[in-house]
Amino acid sequence: MRRSPAAISILLFTLVTASCLLDLEAEAKPQTCLPSGKLRGRKPPAKKCNQIHNSDCCVEGKLYTTYECSPPITEQTKAVLTLNSFENKFHGDGERVVALSSGWFDHRKSCLQRIKITAGNGRSVVAKVVDECDSTEGCDEEHDYQPPCPNNVVDASPAVWDALGVPSGEQGDLKVTWSFL
Repeated sequence: MRRSPAAISILLFTLVTASCLLDLEAEAKPQTCLPSGKLRGRKPPAKKCNQIHNSDCCVEGKLYTTYECSPPITEQTKAVLTLNSFENKFHGDGERVVALSSGWFDHRKSCLQRIKITAGNGRSVVAKVVDECDSTEGCDEEHDYQPPCPNNVVDASPAVWDALGVPSGEQGDLKVTWSFL
């Protein structure tokens, strides 16, 4: 049985269109970020764990989850805002600066970019990304003997918290959304 050129063209068009739609559907599904491994905690040497702003210290023998990825970035990416000191020769706690979890920091591609952070109270602030909150490693001298960051953290200076209107006694962990500007 012979098919006409028009029938063949319609068939090819239908197949190509269906293939493209399947590709778009696959891209639209949320990506999953699964743990990449575990890290065994080591006891920090005396007075070596940085506990500024009530940061956690690694616990000897405890297993910590590590991630090489973070949830997909959207117009309103859900995150946990944590408190961090940025006092060093480059920045101060009075600056609106943040560190992003490893997947979002994306091998420094996010460095020096501005993000908008919105808290549940409706207040927003613009901050500059200046560092990585390492989700892949921790419990060593380089990481101040602190555990790896979860994969959904925006680690913010006190100035960011203040701009969001969170009283200093309540600063620590807060559900927020953020996006790149």
